[in-house]
Amino acid sequence: MGTIETIINGNIATLLFFHPSSNSFPSTLLQQLTDEINTLSKNDSVSIIILKSAGTGAFCAGASFDELLSVSNYEEGSRFFSGFANVINAMRKCPKLIIGRIHGKAVGGGVGLASACDYSFATTKSEIKLSEIAIGIGPFVIEPAVSRKIGKMAMSEMTLNPTAWKTSKWAFEKGLFSEVFETIEDLDIRLEEYTKELSSYNPDALLEMKKVLWEGTSHWDSLLYERAAISGRLVLSDFTKNALEKFKK
Repeated sequence: MGTIETIINGNIATLLFFHPSSNSFPSTLLQQLTDEINTLSKNDSVSIIILKSAGTGAFCAGASFDELLSVSNYEEGSRFFSGFANVINAMRKCPKLIIGRIHGKAVGGGVGLASACDYSFATTKSEIKLSEIAIGIGPFVIEPAVSRKIGKMAMSEMTLNPTAWKTSKWAFEKGLFSEVFETIEDLDIRLEEYTKELSSYNPDALLEMKKVLWEGTSHWDSLLYERAAISGRLVLSDFTKNALEKFKK
């Protein structure tokens, strides 16, 4: 089922997620991540959160294909995709700045998580892809977060070419990644340096900056769940069921 681990060092909290299937997310893991973000939001001793995944392979493969295949009705589908809505809204509302450590490839919901970070570090292997259209659905829930970072046209370029990987250089130029490094080791050195310095700043100023960064997104409280309902309906189609089976094989 995967794991979520929280490590607090001083005023910096690290949220580490893991799943054996390329760090993908079943609904239970999405809920655990949401809960941990909400808990850290209330922790006055924490001013910075680092979001990272385990291993040296993929950063996040998005939604669990096995769980998508098991969806049998509209309510289940809508509830599953609401899991990503919950996480993104938790990240958006969190009063702490969230720094992403995107060490490897990100697909679908993984791109959404990277987009919901306030600042992100990546490597040259951190390619990204929105493959949802190819399986009969679409990146509806994560689209607001992705478009906010890279713009509607770049988001549509990814969405409408669902089998193509975009390089970390492309993601950096579009604004998804803040800094890109050749190796994970170089990334981690810079990440430690950066977060240590950032966490030394006035926490009230950091809080107010977080509010500024997310201005104009309060309607996401309803928008993301409306989008989840669209995905929940489409995942029941024969097209999507057949496509998921092919992808799984």
